[in-house]
Amino acid sequence: MPPAPVAELVPTGKLRAAINFGNPILASKDPATGEPRGVSVDLARELGRRLGVPVELVPFAAAGKVVEAVKEARVDVGFVAVDPVRGADMLQTAPYVVIEGAYLVRNASPIKNNADVDRAGNRIVVGNGSAYDLFLTREIKAATLVRAPTSPAVTDLFMAQNLDVAAGVKQQLQADAQRLPGLRLLDGRFMVINQAMGIPKGREAGLAYVRNFVEDMKASGFVAEALKRHRIQGAAVAAGQP
Repeated sequence: MPPAPVAELVPTGKLRAAINFGNPILASKDPATGEPRGVSVDLARELGRRLGVPVELVPFAAAGKVVEAVKEARVDVGFVAVDPVRGADMLQTAPYVVIEGAYLVRNASPIKNNADVDRAGNRIVVGNGSAYDLFLTREIKAATLVRAPTSPAVTDLFMAQNLDVAAGVKQQLQADAQRLPGLRLLDGRFMVINQAMGIPKGREAGLAYVRNFVEDMKASGFVAEALKRHRIQGAAVAAGQP
């Protein structure tokens, strides 16, 4: 076990890391083996290595489920977007990765740019409990939000219910536009999402350790190399903190 101040990170003697397969920038399953892979997987394993404890990867299909697991201390660390709602339920580091949120519409849609989205009568589908859901819940004034069970299910629900706009990870929506004919992404982004590591409340000494870990992972090139190794586009390493 690591020294006492850090041991609060791993009260069971192992690092239980929540892995969100709902965000392909953070994690995915190897198509050949089914094993988890991605920048969040690499960070979890490196943190466990530094702590000198085994790592248990706990899979989730949606960010909202990760937040619940961290809040209830069913896991020791999660990889989630920085958001004031989520920050109320956990301790968070500075971001390690910055990703973009984008909108997807049909080719024939009258919606031409991001400013056209928040109009009365438009129905925007978003992953339930995702960072996009939390952001748009605060920001959308005239359009209506429709929530899909998970972020990967957004475009399929958008198609099935003939909705007006799909909102989510730009990379995921780009892949959906290639998978399904007749769709286009709107130019630009409607939000920037800062992805951070989160741990249960009450583990302040552990938070100091994980904060330093994140800064080292950015400064050393670990995060950049992980993004490159997993061929992730649409994400950038977050700026270092003073």
